[in-house]
Amino acid sequence: MALPQLSEDISRDDMDRIAANATRASNFLKAISHEGRLMILCHLVSGEKSVTELESLLSARQAAVSQQLSRLRLEGLVTPRREGKAIYYRLADDRPRKMLETVYELFCDEE
Repeated sequence: MALPQLSEDISRDDMDRIAANATRASNFLKAISHEGRLMILCHLVSGEKSVTELESLLSARQAAVSQQLSRLRLEGLVTPRREGKAIYYRLADDRPRKMLETVYELFCDEE
C-alpha cells in the first residue's frame, strides 16, 4: 500500500480520511509506546496467557500488569477470556504481531 500524496489539490473527503487514519495510528502508537505494554504484546505473540503468567514473565505486580492490559484492551489490541477466577489474554488481531516484527527489524541487532 502506497503512502498518500498530500498536495494542495487533495479533496476535503480524502484529507478527512487521512486525518482519521492518522488519529487511529497515533492512538495505536501511544498504546505500544510503554515498555510494559510492548513486553506484554511480545509474550502474547506466542499464545494466550493468564494475568498470573504475565505477572511472572514480566516480574511485575498484578496491579501494574492489569493497568497495562486495560490500556491494550481499550485500544482493541488484546482480548480477555475468563475461566473461573483466572483471566486470559490473547492478541485481538494480527496488527500487534506485524508491528512487533517491524520493530524487531528496526531495533534488534542481528545475531
